[in-house]
Amino acid sequence: MYDYLLLLALIMLSTKIFGLITEKVHLPQVVGALIAGIVLGPSCIGILHETDFLVKTSEIGVIMLMFIAGLDTDIEELKKTGFMSFIIALMGVFVPLIVCAAVHYLFYGGMPNSIGLIESVFVGVIFSATSVSITVETLNEMGKLKSRIGTTIIGAALIDDIIGIVILSVVTGFGGSGSNPAMVVVKILEFFVFTGIVGFITYKIFKMLDHDHAQSRRVAVWGLAFCFLLSYAAETFFGVADITGAYFAGVILCNITKTRKELARKMTVASYIIFSPVFFASVGIKTDISGVTTEILLFAVVLLAAAVLTKIIGCSFAAKICGLNKNEALSVGVGMVARGEVALMVAQKGINAGLIDGKIFPAIVLVVVCAALVTPILLKLVMSGKNESTAVETA
Repeated sequence: MYDYLLLLALIMLSTKIFGLITEKVHLPQVVGALIAGIVLGPSCIGILHETDFLVKTSEIGVIMLMFIAGLDTDIEELKKTGFMSFIIALMGVFVPLIVCAAVHYLFYGGMPNSIGLIESVFVGVIFSATSVSITVETLNEMGKLKSRIGTTIIGAALIDDIIGIVILSVVTGFGGSGSNPAMVVVKILEFFVFTGIVGFITYKIFKMLDHDHAQSRRVAVWGLAFCFLLSYAAETFFGVADITGAYFAGVILCNITKTRKELARKMTVASYIIFSPVFFASVGIKTDISGVTTEILLFAVVLLAAAVLTKIIGCSFAAKICGLNKNEALSVGVGMVARGEVALMVAQKGINAGLIDGKIFPAIVLVVVCAALVTPILLKLVMSGKNESTAVETA
């Protein structure tokens, strides 16, 4: 009856221990959390198993992570980098999406248990995302976070995530059984109209709360409730992924200075202590490497090459035509390679919605982790010893 308490304790302790170990060797802590789930899950020791409690807690974790991602969206940064970041983001989304979808279709598109093109496109969507946090840490270490390259990467990654979330909503809608394409588009448009109206009203309310010191301690409750309500409405009424609702709930509140800071601080603490570890551990638990075959490993290697090269080539080309020199353009391309939390969240959503075959899930997680690992190494190699301008320039 109380097994869930033991489950929580094991996840919290193991993800923290493995996270600290990976941090010591200059790897993201999320890698340690994933490894903890794999080691303690059915693939290895087998003391952690998927339960209804774990599934629901994990879903809360992913919703909170996307809410925080929305809160962290810097609208001023988007304005500052402007047109260049938008072009880079477009190439950084659609080139990996098309190529990675093609790789999956070549391997599994014709299999009897495959749902065909939709599954392949969904795999492409997973690898269209960019994890800017890993790149930010590397640029910060090198003292180039506020450089032209740093500002361009951050702006492009933010736009990248927004485009990716919209595409996720479209693909998830089309993936439903018996879905009508016209109705899917209408429902998505209705969602954005609904979000715009509700968002405007909510923004005005929170703007008033921003000046009410008596409400400052309660703002996290109102904010998280709004996040959950928009997530519920997205999934229930419009057939849009709940994480899409959570992300836009954060974006709506991201420009209210005091409220955003208070919300982000409290949400990060709550997420960091319980919900994020459960989410990442659950991804590891789902990653059953015991059934990995030579074919799946080959698929992972080809997919990794596609995921890395498409970001470098697509984003570098876009940066070059926008006026950056060869080394700056290459640095931007490499900086957009990292995948992380968003990619894993989209993959998890695909498993839950039946849009991804469970047998390839370990390959997807492996590619996400490897892409996260190679980015700091490649970025330091590309930018090492280069006299890149530290002035922020707009396109």
